Amino acid sequence: MGMSVGNKGSGGRGRRGRNSKALMSEINVTPLVDVMLVLLIIFMVTAPMMTVGVPITMPDSQAKSLNSETNPIYITINPKGQVFLQETEIPIEEIVPKLQAIAKTGYEERIFVKGDKNADYGTIMKVMGRISGSGFKNIGLVSLPEGN
Repeated sequence: MGMSVGNKGSGGRGRRGRNSKALMSEINVTPLVDVMLVLLIIFMVTAPMMTVGVPITMPDSQAKSLNSETNPIYITINPKGQVFLQETEIPIEEIVPKLQAIAKTGYEERIFVKGDKNADYGTIMKVMGRISGSGFKNIGLVSLPEGN
């Protein structure tokens, strides 16, 4: 009783006529799609966390937006009365020296004051008074367009 191990007529090839040692030339895209979906989810979750700044609620206004080529300096007052220069908290007394140190165009630097609508009006006016009294001329209040 003899037993045959391979097909004698196929020359050592498998059922479909391929050599069992030949390389597979097809790309398996399933792992690639899995990785891309995971990356998409990661970016969708982390993108909203990338916003920078002090969280405040801006008041509404009917004023038009300003177009400019240079980035202004932002001073932010939150509802607790804390004052921030860009994203760094500073005491009110240090506003003018810090502005003079970082102003690229001197007293012509554009300075935008962003005050929370629940912030103390006196604190906002004290900050603007110090900035104006030190010689800076381009001071503006930032607000959201009405209806936002």
